[in-house]
Amino acid sequence: MGRPKVLPANRLRANTACTACRASKKRCSGSFPCTNCIHKGRGHTCIPFKSISATESRSRRESTISRQPLENIPETWSEINANLRSPQSSQIQDASPSDRHIERPLEAGSRSPEATHRTHPRMLRNLQGERVYVGKAASLSFLQLLRETVTQHIGPSQFSHNYKSEDMLETEAHHDPLNFSEEDCSIEAKRRFIQTFSIATSGFIYLGCDTDALLSDQTEPKTSREEIHAAIRDLMIAIGAQSCPDEPEIVQIEQFFVERGQRRAFANMLEDPSLDLVRVFLLLSFYMFGACRRNAAFMYLGVAARAAVALGLHVDSSGSLSRVEQKDRSRLWTSLCIIDLLASSILGRPAATAGLLPGSRRDLDSIESTPVEVGLVASYQLSLIVDEITSRLYSEKAASAETAGLLLAKLNRWSDQLPECLRTPSESEEPDAAQERVIGNMHVACSYHFAVILVTRPFLISTLSVRLARLHQAFSSDGLSEPLEEDPAHSSLAAACIDSAVYMLQTCKEIHQSELLLRQMSLLKAFVFAAALVLGFSMFSHRDVDTEIDNAFSGALSILQMLAQQSAQAAHYLEILTLLEGAVTQQRQRLSAQARQRRSQYVSRIFSLSDTPSIPRMQSVDNSRGASTTPLLVQGGPFYPWIPNDEGAAIATPPMMDGAFLDWEGMDLPLWDSFPFTEPGSSAL
Repeated sequence: MGRPKVLPANRLRANTACTACRASKKRCSGSFPCTNCIHKGRGHTCIPFKSISATESRSRRESTISRQPLENIPETWSEINANLRSPQSSQIQDASPSDRHIERPLEAGSRSPEATHRTHPRMLRNLQGERVYVGKAASLSFLQLLRETVTQHIGPSQFSHNYKSEDMLETEAHHDPLNFSEEDCSIEAKRRFIQTFSIATSGFIYLGCDTDALLSDQTEPKTSREEIHAAIRDLMIAIGAQSCPDEPEIVQIEQFFVERGQRRAFANMLEDPSLDLVRVFLLLSFYMFGACRRNAAFMYLGVAARAAVALGLHVDSSGSLSRVEQKDRSRLWTSLCIIDLLASSILGRPAATAGLLPGSRRDLDSIESTPVEVGLVASYQLSLIVDEITSRLYSEKAASAETAGLLLAKLNRWSDQLPECLRTPSESEEPDAAQERVIGNMHVACSYHFAVILVTRPFLISTLSVRLARLHQAFSSDGLSEPLEEDPAHSSLAAACIDSAVYMLQTCKEIHQSELLLRQMSLLKAFVFAAALVLGFSMFSHRDVDTEIDNAFSGALSILQMLAQQSAQAAHYLEILTLLEGAVTQQRQRLSAQARQRRSQYVSRIFSLSDTPSIPRMQSVDNSRGASTTPLLVQGGPFYPWIPNDEGAAIATPPMMDGAFLDWEGMDLPLWDSFPFTEPGSSAL
């Protein structure tokens, strides 16, 4: 029986084939060196095919970009920075090896000023089976590329092939009847939940609401304005309860207030825009990100952005409004842009506010210079750079090293001007205020490291692909082919990507060990997952163990393990990274075995409990794998994945039915197809 026909819409074709594959009219993997050239021992000659017209147009475009002046950080930031007396930038850069990688000038001898994007947009299914878009800048697209790479080098595994093939993981909304009334939640409990809300949103959202005024008004709203105002209080309580430990009473409080907040938000069907309406849908969006309903959150952001435009929040109104009104509008617009731009970059989708960011806006100086509000301004300035990264670097077929250098220089200027209060914790504050400040500083730091990862990840992919090909060449070549060399400019940017991922996870691990993390962190889990994928790719591409990288990766697992107790999204991320860790272990064992066989040409192992006469081993599979703590289903070679790698473990064989093997759940391939999987729907997201 032949393979089922793949629809043209579901085929994944490389954007650019290499010269050899194009000449021989063979399917190219799109990596350089590609899979065909690696197997034929000509990886050193594998270069992408470029037509003359395409080369000339790209050169003209790059020269235009290089002539464009880089926009300065707005004066508002410098004024706030001066008020808080930030330290000199030289002291910061001396303590940051990541900055040294970033500031290192691109070497003039770069052979390829571009890195072809190997991540591709994807169309996934939501809960209703509708197709939803995920862009190539998203971590989910990078995950798909990583799965394909792992399959090419170690064969099919649970990490590379998952039974939830094209589904975008989301949870269903709860509409169960609740045996709960508002009287069951005391005023003091509401105050505690609103304080937790302030901690959870620190650095991202700051509404400046008076908590006492919110809690003192307990009357039933009668007008539409009162209805929307009451919805704000309900959603702040719901987000605070969402971030607390998952206890039955707290879960009921969360569900009661979020459902009532939604009903009040849609009571008048969005007839009249108002500042409170923008606040309501911004809070609804933040809640939905924590509830693992990312598509709903994305749509709520669109409603908030359109209402903000109708109210003119996107323009400078400093000349016609009072200072109090101007402050409220600036806080709200800043918070909306931060969540919209960061969330859209995580999903790889165009942001609702992307075209509404005028460079001449200068009314942010109405925001006060308190640590919380300074963190809000810092996140806003950083989100503008993130938007520029996605629009300039990921809108083309290839990422320009020159453009990446300019964007990293802008991030460096932002980092140099960062105030002292965002770099160090305070020891003189109350516990709640101190935790709010720490979480806010962590959000700002993680956003910065995530921005660096977005800039440098295409060059990480290019560099590590060469390293993997060089490993394959070292063990399989006959010595006639020339060794593969990395592009020095790409290697420098790849080092910055790894350093940024390590720094992010080290920061989060420190806060986690201090027990300051909340039980639900809406955007943090996405940042941690993106950084862990970068480190997992680096670990898979190196035979030697880097203790710092391995420890940072383990820190990501421990953070997600804590968040997974209340977040289905974090639980899914944890599952993916655990399987990736198993693939890394298998790759290291395989490389170690190949190195041992290369050293010992005159001796071989003749007996092992892992081999049986009924299931012989392939010669290319190592017979002497060491003990591993990897779960049983993750172990095994690419040909017989049901055989455990532990030398002292019992032989486990799959069940039989009518003389045929039954595959384990998720391993839906026959024993095994010899082609690398490149279908766009071959992974679970």
